[in-house]
Amino acid sequence: MSLEEKLRDFLKNGKDWERRATTVPGVFILRIPSDGKRPSSLAVEVNPVDDSGRPTKKRGLILRSSEELREFRELINNEKLPELMVKIDIVNPKSGVGKKKTGGEVIEV
Repeated sequence: MSLEEKLRDFLKNGKDWERRATTVPGVFILRIPSDGKRPSSLAVEVNPVDDSGRPTKKRGLILRSSEELREFRELINNEKLPELMVKIDIVNPKSGVGKKKTGGEVIEV
């Protein structure tokens, strides 16, 4: 079955908001339900994954078309974005979020 056939099958038979992994880590296919104005459709979700391949965020970046991908690429490749992110890293309080955990949750007794 070709990629296009697999996508058509997922669009037709997938569940609303179902997320399917692809062979590219962090890239998922998302089935978006109809909303009365437009029919069900597929989108790409870009979402970093952990060591076991599960998404690290509840919802990643949703791309509905190749045009949206182009627009986001332009934004992400803007030369001022890395500088802004460094300044945000400096200003934001350290929370520990995003750091790898070395073990399970510790319960203080």
